[in-house]
Amino acid sequence: MDAGAASWLPLSAGERSVAIEVLVRGPLSRSEIARRLNLSAGSLTRLTKPLLESGLLVEVPDGTLPAEARQGRPSQPLDVVAESRSFLGFKITGDMVYGVVTTLRSEIAARHDRPLSTHEPAEVADLIAEMTVELARDHQGVAGIGIGVGGLVQDRSTVRDGPFLSWRDVPLGSMVEERTGLPVVVENDVEALVEAESWFGSGRGLDRFVVLTIGAGIGYGLVLGGKRVPFVGFGPGWVIDRYGPLTPDGVRGSAWSFLTIPGIRYQVQAALGRECSYEEILTMAAAGEPVAARVVAESAWALGTLVAQISNFAQPQKILLAGEGVGLMDVARKTVDEALQVQRHPLAPPVDLEARVSDFHDWARGAAVLAIQVLVLGGVDG
Repeated sequence: MDAGAASWLPLSAGERSVAIEVLVRGPLSRSEIARRLNLSAGSLTRLTKPLLESGLLVEVPDGTLPAEARQGRPSQPLDVVAESRSFLGFKITGDMVYGVVTTLRSEIAARHDRPLSTHEPAEVADLIAEMTVELARDHQGVAGIGIGVGGLVQDRSTVRDGPFLSWRDVPLGSMVEERTGLPVVVENDVEALVEAESWFGSGRGLDRFVVLTIGAGIGYGLVLGGKRVPFVGFGPGWVIDRYGPLTPDGVRGSAWSFLTIPGIRYQVQAALGRECSYEEILTMAAAGEPVAARVVAESAWALGTLVAQISNFAQPQKILLAGEGVGLMDVARKTVDEALQVQRHPLAPPVDLEARVSDFHDWARGAAVLAIQVLVLGGVDG
């Protein structure tokens, strides 16, 4: 990290609140910031002074505000210079590393992907270092790196359990820092995606927001009061229907057997006696092939059941369904909606369910947002 980025740290709790408000919602007038954060004019002046002196915030022309925000005494609004720093985000899957460059406001400026030929931690770290050089070549002011990994991450540095890579206690953060000379934040990939969507995406401005992902596994993230609630994840023991299909490990009726791509493929393969890709299964189901249609319908009902359970207990304002398995919704949305309706109170408000096919660059962007939060703003709650 260069001296300019380092000068932003550390931020006090009050300074951090102001910086986040402007970063996520700016440009904002001083009066609007004070109103949103319940601050007096004097307190706001005290908090913004060091942020302006460090260059994290700048005054911008009054014309950047909407007309209704420019009423009364003129005041130059505050904003961040989004292009003043760049951040690298990486998402590691079982066979690829996806990388992006983002601005301070998380807009993706460049992408770069490389295949993984090995899961050996040192070689994966080497590959990320090589990609860092390529991504940083045309983007000055790189302030840090975020890495998203499926599994359990400790202290935003060590992969305690990475099932898709067969990793245990891998100090990935320090390994990449040694190779790049940049500060590194490592986090569970779903938690990183939740932070990105809460700050800059579908959950922006919402008090209660859920991200549910289906693909190689199942991910879940809950935001309450604007803060992410820590969550370990759905294990194979989360049973939706105890009479449902088996997983290869012998667990019957779990969310994993119904909703993950490997679980769906396993069911179809067992019935047809041949392997089929997930896309092929969805195409066959849409065309009415009996086995694929049955498996997809059961998976859709299970998805509706899971969404209903989440809605009944967490009462989110919105649920974002994401991941590479979301194509299920294109084929069987009606079944998902029917299951959701049956398992909700008849007078309950409708669930705002947004389904979005997200590629792995979205997940890499999420990792970059974690880097922005931790390295620039001094940490995230939760």
